[in-house]
Amino acid sequence: MIEAEKDSARDLISDLPDSIIETILTKLPIKDVVRTSILSTRWRYRWASITNLVFDDRGVAEYDEIVHFIQKFLLLHDGPIHKFSVQSSYMRGSAEVDQWFLFLSRREVKELIIELGEDEWFRAHSSLFSFKHLTRLELVHCELCPPPDFKGFMWLKHIDFQQVVFPQDDYDRLIAVCPLLETLTLSSYDSIELTIHAPNLKYLTVDGEFMELCLAHTPLLVSANINLYMSDHIVEHLEQSSSCNLDKFLGGAAKLERLVGKVYFVKFVSVGIGHGRRLMTYHHLKYIELYEVSFEDLKEVLVVLQLIVNSPLLKTLQVSVSTASRTKVEPEDLQFWDKNAFDGATLHELKTVKLSDVSGMPVEMGFIKFLLEHSPCLEEMTIRPTNMTDASVSMLVELASFRRASPQASVVFIHDPM
Repeated sequence: MIEAEKDSARDLISDLPDSIIETILTKLPIKDVVRTSILSTRWRYRWASITNLVFDDRGVAEYDEIVHFIQKFLLLHDGPIHKFSVQSSYMRGSAEVDQWFLFLSRREVKELIIELGEDEWFRAHSSLFSFKHLTRLELVHCELCPPPDFKGFMWLKHIDFQQVVFPQDDYDRLIAVCPLLETLTLSSYDSIELTIHAPNLKYLTVDGEFMELCLAHTPLLVSANINLYMSDHIVEHLEQSSSCNLDKFLGGAAKLERLVGKVYFVKFVSVGIGHGRRLMTYHHLKYIELYEVSFEDLKEVLVVLQLIVNSPLLKTLQVSVSTASRTKVEPEDLQFWDKNAFDGATLHELKTVKLSDVSGMPVEMGFIKFLLEHSPCLEEMTIRPTNMTDASVSMLVELASFRRASPQASVVFIHDPM
């Protein structure tokens, strides 16, 4: 009876459909995938033909161990490789890594993900640029040097580069020669100029310092998440610029639906802005989230106003106020709301507004008043002050006097105790 039960169990494992076996293998850590060879004769060599190879630190004690394991696995692997991923804190650039690139270039890899140890840099082998079937490329701490005759990744749809460096002129070129690119993530960059020409790009995430940032041709872009920093030489460069950064950045993104701008984004796009200029209308923009807006800089306030007024479908607005410095407001600044050109604007679709780090300075209160008076469908405005002081109480009193275009609009004042 015991033998019969063993045979039955063995038959159940052996008789599983190929599709289920493949699914099981894809869910296991790769070392456990190899161990399945002892389950039955039918499973013995299945690990050698799996198409998704994902190597990480699980079950690994040191650098030599993971390198030896990957080398041996690739040597014994038989068949196509759709995905190759190495994410290991033990790894570092080496001749073995170059060999992997050479090996994979002949296996029609579609997804390539390489993240070596922290602070470890490697230079991608030139064979990377012969990968003809790539759809996803993710690299961390990598140096790239595209050859002059590089024609592009014709099928690449997703790029995620974190601290990936290559010659300045190649940034724009590499993006432009990926005609199907849909998702682009660039993180931790210093002082580069970037012009994005990507006719199929839908999702953009950028983090770092940029001398120039231009969406030259991104007609299908629906989401942009931009986190910008500014060093002194970036500020000096921007002060000498005469063009409008807002036009350069958003002028080629007519279908944008979601915009998130962090740290110095608003300051960056406020360069060259001015009263009387007419922005394009963003007919699809529904969500705007802006961080660190300096209400002491009226150009930044003007950027925010132009964005929301020229977004007729805007439903959600979030703004955090910069607390870097609070200076005395000049008399001419108090006239800002009297002379602005947006009195006739109506924010027909705006339903939710969240404002944080509000101090109650006159320009901030003017902005709040503008939103309440021009948003007939507003449902809730949440205001979070910098701290609860006598000024905050005065702010509450002033808020109560503002006219609201929406009869159902509620104003929620949130105080976070220290």
